[in-house]
Amino acid sequence: MKLLMLGSGTSTGVPRIGNDWGECDPKEPKNRRSRVSIIVQNDDGKRLLVDTPPDLRNQLLAQDIGAVDAVFWTHDHADHCHGLDDLRPMRFGRSAPLPGFGSTATVQRLRQRFGYVFAGRYGYPTIVQLETLDVVRIIAGFAIGSVEMPHGPICSTGYRFEADEKSIAYATDFNDITDDMLALFRGVDLLITDCLRREPHPTHACLAMALELAERSQARKTVLTHLDKSMDYATLSMEVPPNVLVGYDGLELEA
Repeated sequence: MKLLMLGSGTSTGVPRIGNDWGECDPKEPKNRRSRVSIIVQNDDGKRLLVDTPPDLRNQLLAQDIGAVDAVFWTHDHADHCHGLDDLRPMRFGRSAPLPGFGSTATVQRLRQRFGYVFAGRYGYPTIVQLETLDVVRIIAGFAIGSVEMPHGPICSTGYRFEADEKSIAYATDFNDITDDMLALFRGVDLLITDCLRREPHPTHACLAMALELAERSQARKTVLTHLDKSMDYATLSMEVPPNVLVGYDGLELEA
């Protein structure tokens, strides 16, 4: 199984508008970060997309990806869902909508804001058949596990994907480590975790919390994501343990 990191940045990306790079070296290409999303791919070439950020079109073009087999959402914040319209070309030539999944709360809010995507309108077909996570256990050759994670006043959904005797977990946008999270992520081959900055944050994991999750879950390898402008790639890479990698847009990694 393979991870493809489409985006690795925080809600404003790096650089921020105004060409604000913060502490990130603008000469390092791995510091140019679009909003977070990933694809997991199994040995049969089936792909699952997690989140549809505003940068999705450019991310898919950059990686030459024209189709996915299902879409999962972590939550409905703008940096994780406002690229939903970019799924429309993936509907062309399909006999049915793309399967899409999220928590009950996420599904409800997405339906309120993007009803035309999930129900069709004015002769346009439904793009995504949106369902809650309690109806999916296996799809496109992947076993699916999920957990609700505290993200300030709401929850974000963490995922564990298993295929080909490997496992990839995705935990972005959380500010506390729960027992349920540890139970789902324990022993995972590859963990992708929220890591906004070094200082604590009220709705996101800081570096210490990200490393704590990696250690307590006993992940074989960990990748940091959702990085802000204070997290220079080269500097941060020298700070983390050998089995922890700093994520970047376009990173490909085998589980």
